[in-house]
Amino acid sequence: MSHNEWDPLEEVVVGRLDGATIPSRHPAVSCNIPPFAAKLQGLAAGFRYPRALLDRAQEELDGFIALLESAGVTVRRPDPVDHRQRFSTPDWSSHGFCTACPRDCMLVVGDEIIETPMAWPCRYFETHAYRTLLKDCFRRGARWTAAPRPQLTDELFDPDFRIPRPGEPMRYLLTEFEPVFDAADFVRAGRDLFVTRSNVTNLSGIEWLRRHLGPGYRVHEIHSRCRTPMHIDTTFMPLAPGRVLVNPEYVDVDRLPDVLRNWDILVAPPPDPIHDRLLKVTSLCGKWLSMNVLMLDERRVVAERHHTGMLRALESWGFEPVPCDLMHYAPFGGSFHCATLDLRRRGTLESYTD
Repeated sequence: MSHNEWDPLEEVVVGRLDGATIPSRHPAVSCNIPPFAAKLQGLAAGFRYPRALLDRAQEELDGFIALLESAGVTVRRPDPVDHRQRFSTPDWSSHGFCTACPRDCMLVVGDEIIETPMAWPCRYFETHAYRTLLKDCFRRGARWTAAPRPQLTDELFDPDFRIPRPGEPMRYLLTEFEPVFDAADFVRAGRDLFVTRSNVTNLSGIEWLRRHLGPGYRVHEIHSRCRTPMHIDTTFMPLAPGRVLVNPEYVDVDRLPDVLRNWDILVAPPPDPIHDRLLKVTSLCGKWLSMNVLMLDERRVVAERHHTGMLRALESWGFEPVPCDLMHYAPFGGSFHCATLDLRRRGTLESYTD
């Protein structure tokens, strides 16, 4: 049971790095990561991540888990998986990726857990690692839903796609051949959900979720100016009732949905620069990962220790930042919000926009 991003956190899923494999080559992968990283990824696709990346990330992940447990949060983990194992459908085959980011493949709305139809072929069976956990949640009363499994054939991907240059109209890799979306392109604020269209979430996917949730919920699109959009949690992050953190590079605050007209818009400070050369070339994420925070409740917020500008800003806005290290998790897909999926937050379903 979890209705928003800020009610007191009681139970959470944290990702796992065991068996992580560099994702198989595919346009949906390469278009969403920095160009140099995409070249390296293409050369190393299907191989295990090197120990130089794994060990540092695992050390930080262990510290993050210890922090959550010390705060009284129950931590759940996916089962270990050998992601080098190749799998196939009648149309294509692929190696796996990892289970570092449960936020991508499952969406919790109230008492329902939805397995999402992701656009990366290497993540097609990713939720299998969570089946032990999903079955336990089902036995405890949760509703368990799986969105229609996509075909991921060539018809879904625009063969003429290229990243738009500055000043050009926005382009997206995905067509509307079938609904696809990552859960991490959505954030929740009670009866209102906010979403960005991206290179892993198309309009059909947004409409599928809108119809599935029905009239009890409202789904609003946040227009992103990012030329390689993927996941809303480095663009637009609700932190508390009526308060949202926005990325000034990606979001035009004058174009936010009207339902936010009475909200406090918190403009994120520039991220602190990353000087680690290995991290620069292996990260699967953009520079605004400083916004990828996890709320423990309406005041306490887990944020990256490296990004001192963000820590100071959060404090000035009246929050209580809890510094933690997870910077070296970026080669596996994210930071605190990406690395988690809140299963239980203590609170009730409310509307924060009426």
